[in-house]
Amino acid sequence: MSYTFITLPSPVGELKLVANGSRLAAILWENDKPNRVRLGPMTEDPDNPVLRKTAQQLEEYFAGDRDRFELELDFVGTDFQKKVWAALLTIPFGETRTYSQIAEQIGNPSAVRAVGAANGRNPISIVAPCHRVIGA
Repeated sequence: MSYTFITLPSPVGELKLVANGSRLAAILWENDKPNRVRLGPMTEDPDNPVLRKTAQQLEEYFAGDRDRFELELDFVGTDFQKKVWAALLTIPFGETRTYSQIAEQIGNPSAVRAVGAANGRNPISIVAPCHRVIGA
């Protein structure tokens, strides 16, 4: 896979937006742990259309002018992680869910701790709102 990136200053620090072709693959935080999201080599590409679109939508989100994202996503992870991350996308703006509710939603009610671990490895944070998931 060939990954490209741009950086975006934001109210939560500098973000690295990463694309795989025409899909958003990651939003990495300024002080992210190096192995939290494993993608491989990247090259900077300020002209990548999905990265420019992501930057625009994030700027609108941080300004309070957007409450949903319209981006093609490329989640890289296990099948279980992808189920959890897909469930995150169903959480409406302004609402929260518990790890238990997400586990039930994906049809594995006993996987509460695994849901928590997958939530922590969400590669496309903010867009896939892992910040809306709470312990209980």
